[in-house]
Amino acid sequence: MPGPGYYFLGEEEEKEVLDVISGWHLSRYGLADNEKFKHKVSTFEKEFAEYIGAKHCVAVSSGTGALLCCLAALGIGVGDEVIVPGYTFIASISTIMLSNATPVLAEIDESLTIDPDDIEKKITSKTKAIMPVHMLGNPCDMERIMAIAQKHGLYVIEDCCQATGGSFKGKMLGKFGQISAFSLNQFKVITSGDGGMLVTDDYDLYERAFGFHDQGHKPNRMGVEIGKRSIVGMGMRMTELTGAVALAQSRKTDTILKILREKKSKLKNRLGDLKGVSYRRINDPDGECATLLTLIFEKKESAEAFCEKIESKTLINSGWHVYNNMEQILDFKMAGPSVFTANDQHPMLKAHMLPRTDDILARSVNISIGVVDKGIGAGFGISILSDDDEIDIVAARIKDMLA
Repeated sequence: MPGPGYYFLGEEEEKEVLDVISGWHLSRYGLADNEKFKHKVSTFEKEFAEYIGAKHCVAVSSGTGALLCCLAALGIGVGDEVIVPGYTFIASISTIMLSNATPVLAEIDESLTIDPDDIEKKITSKTKAIMPVHMLGNPCDMERIMAIAQKHGLYVIEDCCQATGGSFKGKMLGKFGQISAFSLNQFKVITSGDGGMLVTDDYDLYERAFGFHDQGHKPNRMGVEIGKRSIVGMGMRMTELTGAVALAQSRKTDTILKILREKKSKLKNRLGDLKGVSYRRINDPDGECATLLTLIFEKKESAEAFCEKIESKTLINSGWHVYNNMEQILDFKMAGPSVFTANDQHPMLKAHMLPRTDDILARSVNISIGVVDKGIGAGFGISILSDDDEIDIVAARIKDMLA
Protein backbone atom coordinates (compact mmCIF):
# COMPACT_ATOMS: atom_id res chain seq x y z
CA MET A 1 0.00 0.00 0.00
CA PRO A 2 1.30 3.49 -0.83
CA GLY A 3 1.39 6.88 0.85
CA PRO A 4 -1.38 9.47 1.11
CA GLY A 5 -0.67 11.31 -2.13
CA TYR A 6 -1.34 8.16 -4.14
CA TYR A 7 -5.00 8.17 -3.07
CA PHE A 8 -5.38 11.68 -4.47
CA LEU A 9 -4.20 10.88 -7.97
CA GLY A 10 -7.08 11.87 -10.21
CA GLU A 11 -8.42 14.17 -12.88
CA GLU A 12 -5.94 16.96 -12.20
CA GLU A 13 -2.91 14.70 -12.72
CA GLU A 14 -4.53 13.12 -15.78
CA LYS A 15 -5.15 16.55 -17.31
CA GLU A 16 -1.53 17.62 -16.84
CA VAL A 17 -0.18 14.34 -18.26
CA LEU A 18 -2.49 14.46 -21.29
CA ASP A 19 -1.34 18.01 -21.91
CA VAL A 20 2.21 16.68 -22.25
CA ILE A 21 1.14 13.73 -24.39
CA SER A 22 -0.75 16.03 -26.74
CA GLY A 23 2.60 17.32 -27.98
CA TRP A 24 4.81 14.34 -27.09
CA HIS A 25 7.55 16.67 -25.87
CA LEU A 26 8.87 14.57 -22.99
CA SER A 27 12.15 16.32 -22.15
CA ARG A 28 12.20 19.08 -19.53
CA TYR A 29 13.98 21.32 -22.07
CA GLY A 30 12.45 23.08 -25.03
CA LEU A 31 12.08 26.41 -26.78
CA ALA A 32 9.59 28.92 -25.43
CA ASP A 33 7.93 29.37 -28.82
CA ASN A 34 7.38 25.62 -29.31
CA GLU A 35 3.68 25.05 -28.68
CA LYS A 36 4.30 21.34 -28.13
CA PHE A 37 6.55 22.09 -25.16
CA LYS A 38 4.40 22.43 -22.01
CA HIS A 39 7.26 23.20 -19.53
CA LYS A 40 5.72 21.17 -16.68
CA VAL A 41 9.01 20.57 -14.85
CA SER A 42 10.04 24.22 -14.80
CA THR A 43 6.54 25.24 -13.73
CA PHE A 44 6.65 22.67 -10.93
CA GLU A 45 10.05 24.00 -9.80
CA LYS A 46 8.74 27.56 -9.72
CA GLU A 47 5.55 26.69 -7.84
CA PHE A 48 7.27 24.40 -5.33
CA ALA A 49 9.93 27.00 -4.54
CA GLU A 50 7.16 29.53 -3.93
CA TYR A 51 5.29 27.04 -1.72
CA ILE A 52 8.34 26.46 0.49
CA GLY A 53 9.25 30.14 0.37
CA ALA A 54 12.62 29.45 -1.27
CA LYS A 55 14.25 31.28 -4.15
CA HIS A 56 15.31 28.23 -6.14
CA CYS A 57 14.21 24.65 -6.79
CA VAL A 58 15.70 21.83 -8.87
CA ALA A 59 13.48 18.88 -9.78
CA VAL A 60 15.37 15.59 -10.04
CA SER A 61 14.69 11.92 -10.65
CA SER A 62 14.54 10.86 -6.97
CA GLY A 63 14.90 11.97 -3.37
CA THR A 64 18.23 10.16 -3.30
CA GLY A 65 19.33 12.24 -6.28
CA ALA A 66 18.24 15.38 -4.46
CA LEU A 67 20.45 14.50 -1.47
CA LEU A 68 23.41 13.78 -3.77
CA CYS A 69 22.95 17.18 -5.42
CA CYS A 70 22.79 18.89 -2.02
CA LEU A 71 26.08 17.33 -0.96
CA ALA A 72 27.73 18.14 -4.29
CA ALA A 73 26.51 21.73 -4.19
CA LEU A 74 28.19 22.21 -0.82
CA GLY A 75 31.41 20.62 -2.06
CA ILE A 76 31.32 17.88 0.56
CA GLY A 77 33.75 15.04 -0.13
CA VAL A 78 36.94 13.30 0.93
CA GLY A 79 37.94 14.06 4.52
CA ASP A 80 34.58 15.61 5.45
CA GLU A 81 32.24 14.23 8.09
CA VAL A 82 28.46 14.61 8.01
CA ILE A 83 26.41 13.91 11.12
CA VAL A 84 23.24 11.96 10.34
CA PRO A 85 20.78 9.98 12.51
CA GLY A 86 20.95 6.20 12.71
CA TYR A 87 17.20 6.01 12.13
CA THR A 88 16.51 7.24 8.61
CA PHE A 89 16.00 5.88 5.13
CA ILE A 90 19.24 4.37 3.82
CA ALA A 91 19.73 7.13 1.21
CA SER A 92 20.58 9.70 3.90
CA ILE A 93 23.65 7.66 4.78
CA SER A 94 24.52 6.12 1.39
CA THR A 95 24.63 9.49 -0.39
CA ILE A 96 27.23 10.71 2.10
CA MET A 97 29.34 7.65 1.35
CA LEU A 98 28.85 8.02 -2.40
CA SER A 99 30.16 11.57 -2.02
CA ASN A 100 33.31 10.02 -0.44
CA ALA A 101 32.53 11.77 2.82
CA THR A 102 32.14 10.00 6.15
CA PRO A 103 28.72 9.49 7.76
CA VAL A 104 28.86 9.95 11.52
CA LEU A 105 25.80 8.34 13.08
CA ALA A 106 24.00 10.13 15.90
CA GLU A 107 21.39 8.93 18.36
CA ILE A 108 17.70 9.77 18.12
CA ASP A 109 15.45 10.81 21.00
CA GLU A 110 11.78 10.07 21.77
CA SER A 111 10.72 12.17 18.78
CA LEU A 112 12.47 9.53 16.59
CA THR A 113 14.50 12.39 15.09
CA ILE A 114 18.16 13.24 15.65
CA ASP A 115 19.09 14.10 19.24
CA PRO A 116 20.64 17.60 19.36
CA ASP A 117 22.63 16.65 22.47
CA ASP A 118 24.32 13.81 20.60
CA ILE A 119 25.08 16.06 17.63
CA GLU A 120 27.30 18.17 19.90
CA LYS A 121 29.11 15.05 21.11
CA LYS A 122 29.86 13.90 17.54
CA ILE A 123 31.38 17.13 16.21
CA THR A 124 35.09 16.96 15.32
CA SER A 125 37.53 19.09 13.38
CA LYS A 126 36.44 17.18 10.25
CA THR A 127 32.72 17.83 10.64
CA LYS A 128 31.39 19.75 7.64
CA ALA A 129 27.62 19.39 7.91
CA ILE A 130 24.63 18.14 9.85
CA MET A 131 21.87 16.26 8.02
CA PRO A 132 18.73 16.36 10.19
CA VAL A 133 16.00 14.03 8.92
CA HIS A 134 12.37 14.96 9.55
CA MET A 135 11.62 11.31 10.14
CA LEU A 136 8.12 9.94 9.60
CA GLY A 137 6.80 13.46 9.07
CA ASN A 138 7.93 14.79 12.46
CA PRO A 139 10.00 18.00 12.27
CA CYS A 140 13.37 17.93 13.99
CA ASP A 141 14.11 20.45 16.72
CA MET A 142 15.50 22.89 14.15
CA GLU A 143 15.89 25.69 16.68
CA ARG A 144 18.52 23.76 18.62
CA ILE A 145 20.10 22.21 15.53
CA MET A 146 20.58 25.57 13.81
CA ALA A 147 22.08 27.02 17.00
CA ILE A 148 24.60 24.16 17.09
CA ALA A 149 25.41 24.58 13.40
CA GLN A 150 25.95 28.32 13.77
CA LYS A 151 28.10 27.83 16.86
CA HIS A 152 30.43 25.44 15.03
CA GLY A 153 30.20 26.92 11.52
CA LEU A 154 28.53 23.86 9.97
CA TYR A 155 26.28 23.46 6.96
CA VAL A 156 22.78 22.07 7.48
CA ILE A 157 21.27 19.80 4.82
CA GLU A 158 17.62 19.18 5.64
CA ASP A 159 16.31 15.78 4.61
CA CYS A 160 12.62 16.59 4.13
CA CYS A 161 11.88 13.50 2.04
CA GLN A 162 9.26 12.21 4.49
CA ALA A 163 7.90 15.60 5.48
CA THR A 164 6.87 17.64 2.45
CA GLY A 165 4.69 20.51 3.58
CA GLY A 166 5.63 20.24 7.24
CA SER A 167 6.82 23.15 9.35
CA PHE A 168 8.55 23.99 12.63
CA LYS A 169 7.32 26.93 14.69
CA GLY A 170 5.63 28.48 11.66
CA LYS A 171 8.59 28.11 9.29
CA MET A 172 8.43 25.63 6.42
CA LEU A 173 10.69 22.60 6.61
CA GLY A 174 13.36 23.04 3.98
CA LYS A 175 13.90 26.70 4.85
CA PHE A 176 16.23 26.21 7.81
CA GLY A 177 19.32 24.73 6.22
CA GLN A 178 21.48 26.03 3.40
CA ILE A 179 19.93 23.44 1.10
CA SER A 180 17.18 20.82 1.45
CA ALA A 181 15.94 17.65 -0.23
CA PHE A 182 12.42 16.28 -0.84
CA SER A 183 11.00 13.08 -2.32
CA LEU A 184 8.08 12.17 -4.58
CA ASN A 185 8.31 8.41 -4.01
CA GLN A 186 5.00 6.55 -3.88
CA PHE A 187 5.11 6.32 -0.07
CA LYS A 188 5.51 10.05 0.48
CA VAL A 189 3.06 12.86 1.32
CA ILE A 190 2.75 13.72 -2.39
CA THR A 191 3.89 11.48 -5.20
CA SER A 192 4.71 11.16 -8.86
CA GLY A 193 5.75 7.52 -8.46
CA ASP A 194 9.35 8.59 -8.05
CA GLY A 195 11.15 11.89 -8.26
CA GLY A 196 12.55 14.51 -5.95
CA MET A 197 13.47 18.15 -5.59
CA LEU A 198 15.87 20.36 -3.70
CA VAL A 199 15.46 23.96 -2.62
CA THR A 200 17.88 26.71 -1.61
CA ASP A 201 18.04 30.48 -1.33
CA ASP A 202 21.69 30.58 -2.41
CA TYR A 203 22.12 31.09 -6.17
CA ASP A 204 25.64 29.63 -6.22
CA LEU A 205 24.40 26.44 -4.52
CA TYR A 206 21.48 26.35 -6.94
CA GLU A 207 23.80 26.62 -9.93
CA ARG A 208 26.09 23.88 -8.62
CA ALA A 209 23.16 21.58 -7.73
CA PHE A 210 21.55 22.17 -11.11
CA GLY A 211 24.84 21.44 -12.84
CA PHE A 212 25.40 18.26 -10.86
CA HIS A 213 21.95 16.96 -11.84
CA ASP A 214 22.50 17.79 -15.53
CA GLN A 215 26.09 17.08 -16.60
CA GLY A 216 27.36 20.46 -15.46
CA HIS A 217 24.93 22.67 -17.39
CA LYS A 218 23.86 26.05 -16.08
CA PRO A 219 20.23 26.39 -14.94
CA ASN A 220 17.41 26.18 -17.47
CA ARG A 221 19.38 25.69 -20.66
CA MET A 222 17.31 25.47 -23.83
CA GLY A 223 19.64 23.31 -25.91
CA VAL A 224 23.17 21.96 -26.18
CA GLU A 225 25.71 24.35 -24.68
CA ILE A 226 29.43 24.34 -25.33
CA GLY A 227 31.94 25.85 -22.94
CA LYS A 228 29.47 26.98 -20.26
CA ARG A 229 29.36 23.89 -18.05
CA SER A 230 30.70 24.53 -14.58
CA ILE A 231 30.92 21.18 -12.76
CA VAL A 232 31.27 17.47 -13.53
CA GLY A 233 27.74 16.23 -13.10
CA MET A 234 25.34 13.36 -13.61
CA GLY A 235 22.06 12.77 -15.45
CA MET A 236 19.20 13.07 -12.97
CA ARG A 237 16.72 15.18 -14.93
CA MET A 238 13.01 14.89 -14.32
CA THR A 239 10.88 14.16 -17.38
CA GLU A 240 7.86 16.22 -18.39
CA LEU A 241 5.52 13.31 -17.60
CA THR A 242 6.82 13.07 -14.04
CA GLY A 243 6.75 16.85 -13.77
CA ALA A 244 3.13 16.91 -14.88
CA VAL A 245 2.06 14.54 -12.09
CA ALA A 246 4.26 16.33 -9.54
CA LEU A 247 2.77 19.68 -10.51
CA ALA A 248 -0.81 18.53 -9.95
CA GLN A 249 0.08 16.67 -6.75
CA SER A 250 1.98 19.59 -5.24
CA ARG A 251 -1.11 21.77 -5.54
CA LYS A 252 -2.91 19.29 -3.24
CA THR A 253 -0.29 19.26 -0.47
CA ASP A 254 -2.15 21.41 2.05
CA THR A 255 -5.41 19.54 1.47
CA ILE A 256 -3.69 16.20 2.05
CA LEU A 257 -1.99 17.42 5.23
CA LYS A 258 -5.22 18.90 6.59
CA ILE A 259 -6.99 15.54 6.22
CA LEU A 260 -4.08 13.60 7.71
CA ARG A 261 -3.95 15.86 10.76
CA GLU A 262 -7.70 15.60 11.29
CA LYS A 263 -7.68 11.80 11.10
CA LYS A 264 -4.67 11.40 13.36
CA SER A 265 -6.27 13.70 15.93
CA LYS A 266 -9.49 11.65 15.85
CA LEU A 267 -7.66 8.35 16.31
CA LYS A 268 -5.47 9.69 19.10
CA ASN A 269 -8.45 11.23 20.90
CA ARG A 270 -10.32 7.92 20.74
CA LEU A 271 -7.31 6.11 22.18
CA GLY A 272 -6.67 8.61 24.96
CA ASP A 273 -4.12 7.77 27.64
CA LEU A 274 -2.77 4.24 27.32
CA LYS A 275 -1.35 2.29 30.25
CA GLY A 276 2.30 1.36 29.75
CA VAL A 277 2.44 3.21 26.44
CA SER A 278 3.37 6.77 25.48
CA TYR A 279 3.10 8.59 22.18
CA ARG A 280 6.14 9.68 20.23
CA ARG A 281 7.10 13.24 21.12
CA ILE A 282 6.13 15.63 18.34
CA ASN A 283 8.48 18.61 18.16
CA ASP A 284 5.76 20.81 16.67
CA PRO A 285 2.21 19.38 16.75
CA ASP A 286 0.99 22.09 14.38
CA GLY A 287 3.74 21.43 11.86
CA GLU A 288 4.00 17.64 11.70
CA CYS A 289 2.71 15.82 8.64
CA ALA A 290 0.67 13.31 10.70
CA THR A 291 1.41 10.39 8.39
CA LEU A 292 1.89 7.99 11.33
CA LEU A 293 1.01 7.52 14.99
CA THR A 294 3.91 6.00 16.92
CA LEU A 295 3.42 4.16 20.21
CA ILE A 296 6.41 3.79 22.54
CA PHE A 297 6.03 0.96 25.06
CA GLU A 298 7.72 0.82 28.44
CA LYS A 299 9.07 -2.65 27.68
CA LYS A 300 10.22 -4.10 24.38
CA GLU A 301 8.52 -7.40 25.22
CA SER A 302 5.16 -5.61 25.37
CA ALA A 303 5.86 -3.92 22.03
CA GLU A 304 6.74 -7.27 20.45
CA ALA A 305 3.61 -8.92 21.83
CA PHE A 306 1.46 -6.10 20.48
CA CYS A 307 3.12 -6.41 17.07
CA GLU A 308 2.28 -10.12 16.96
CA LYS A 309 -1.38 -9.26 17.38
CA ILE A 310 -1.40 -6.65 14.60
CA GLU A 311 0.97 -8.69 12.36
CA SER A 312 3.57 -5.96 12.31
CA LYS A 313 7.13 -5.30 13.53
CA THR A 314 8.74 -3.09 16.11
CA LEU A 315 10.74 -0.30 14.49
CA ILE A 316 14.08 -1.94 15.31
CA ASN A 317 13.14 -4.57 12.71
CA SER A 318 11.61 -2.24 10.14
CA GLY A 319 13.93 -2.68 7.18
CA TRP A 320 16.28 -0.14 5.64
CA HIS A 321 15.31 2.68 7.94
CA VAL A 322 17.45 1.34 10.78
CA TYR A 323 21.24 1.48 10.54
CA ASN A 324 21.56 -2.06 11.99
CA ASN A 325 19.77 -3.47 8.95
CA MET A 326 21.87 -1.69 6.31
CA GLU A 327 24.34 -4.50 5.64
CA GLN A 328 25.84 -2.90 2.55
CA ILE A 329 26.51 0.27 4.57
CA LEU A 330 27.97 -1.55 7.58
CA ASP A 331 30.23 -3.65 5.35
CA PHE A 332 31.22 -0.78 3.02
CA LYS A 333 30.06 -2.67 -0.07
CA MET A 334 30.94 0.09 -2.49
CA ALA A 335 30.66 -0.39 -6.26
CA GLY A 336 34.41 0.06 -6.65
CA PRO A 337 37.54 1.29 -4.83
CA SER A 338 36.85 4.26 -2.60
CA VAL A 339 38.12 6.00 0.49
CA PHE A 340 36.14 3.46 2.51
CA THR A 341 38.49 0.63 1.52
CA ALA A 342 40.99 2.12 3.98
CA ASN A 343 39.27 1.47 7.28
CA ASP A 344 42.14 2.98 9.23
CA GLN A 345 41.18 6.36 7.80
CA HIS A 346 37.45 6.16 8.49
CA PRO A 347 35.61 5.05 11.60
CA MET A 348 33.87 1.74 11.14
CA LEU A 349 30.12 1.73 11.30
CA LYS A 350 28.89 -1.11 13.46
CA ALA A 351 25.55 -2.66 14.24
CA HIS A 352 24.21 -1.65 17.67
CA MET A 353 26.65 1.23 18.05
CA LEU A 354 23.77 3.52 19.10
CA PRO A 355 22.33 2.03 22.31
CA ARG A 356 19.72 4.69 22.93
CA THR A 357 18.44 4.50 19.35
CA ASP A 358 18.26 0.71 19.58
CA ASP A 359 16.35 0.87 22.87
CA ILE A 360 13.78 3.39 21.62
CA LEU A 361 13.20 1.58 18.31
CA ALA A 362 12.88 -1.80 20.06
CA ARG A 363 9.97 -0.39 22.08
CA SER A 364 8.27 1.56 19.27
CA VAL A 365 5.40 0.58 17.01
CA ASN A 366 3.96 2.55 14.06
CA ILE A 367 0.24 2.82 13.43
CA SER A 368 -0.63 3.98 9.93
CA ILE A 369 -2.49 7.23 9.39
CA GLY A 370 -1.58 8.00 5.80
CA VAL A 371 1.53 5.96 5.04
CA VAL A 372 0.56 2.29 4.87
CA ASP A 373 3.92 0.55 4.52
CA LYS A 374 5.02 -2.69 6.17
CA GLY A 375 8.60 -1.70 5.33
CA ILE A 376 8.52 0.90 8.10
CA GLY A 377 6.39 -1.23 10.40
CA ALA A 378 3.15 0.53 9.47
CA GLY A 379 0.99 -2.17 7.94
CA PHE A 380 -1.79 -1.75 10.51
CA GLY A 381 -3.98 1.28 11.17
CA ILE A 382 -6.05 3.61 9.02
CA SER A 383 -5.51 5.37 5.71
CA ILE A 384 -6.25 8.88 4.53
CA LEU A 385 -9.57 7.56 3.15
CA SER A 386 -10.76 6.03 6.45
CA ASP A 387 -14.09 7.33 7.71
CA ASP A 388 -15.10 7.85 11.35
CA ASP A 389 -16.51 4.32 11.64
CA GLU A 390 -13.24 2.76 10.55
CA ILE A 391 -11.30 5.01 12.93
CA ASP A 392 -13.59 3.88 15.77
CA ILE A 393 -13.03 0.22 14.89
CA VAL A 394 -9.24 0.56 14.74
CA ALA A 395 -9.13 2.48 18.02
CA ALA A 396 -11.26 -0.15 19.72
CA ARG A 397 -9.00 -2.94 18.40
CA ILE A 398 -5.88 -1.19 19.65
CA LYS A 399 -7.33 -0.64 23.12
CA ASP A 400 -8.61 -4.21 23.27
CA MET A 401 -5.23 -5.68 22.28
CA LEU A 402 -3.40 -3.48 24.76
CA ALA A 403 -5.79 -4.55 27.51
